[in-house]
Amino acid sequence: MSVFDYDAAAELFPSRRKFRTTRAAYMRFATAAEAIRHAVEVLPERAFLGTILEVDEERFDSEGIRRLYDAAEYPLARQPAAVEDEPVQQAS
Repeated sequence: MSVFDYDAAAELFPSRRKFRTTRAAYMRFATAAEAIRHAVEVLPERAFLGTILEVDEERFDSEGIRRLYDAAEYPLARQPAAVEDEPVQQAS
C-alpha cells in the first residue's frame, strides 16, 4: 500500500444491509483520521462490517479501515474498545 494521507477529506458509506437497530447514513469528514475513528469507535459492529471508506478515490472495506486505525501512523489517540471481554476467572 502507498503512503496513506490521514489528513485528506474522506467519506463513509454505511453498510447496505438493512438492520432495524442501525441508523447509519453517508457522512463526510474533513480528515480521513476522523472518519476512521468514527467508523471504528462509534459505529455499531453490525454497521461497521459493511462500511466503506473513500479517500482520494480509493476505497477501503471494514478490514482496510481497521488496518488504517491499527497502523502506527494513525495520528489520533485511540479509545478503548466499546465492548470489552469479560475478565478471565482463574481456577482456585
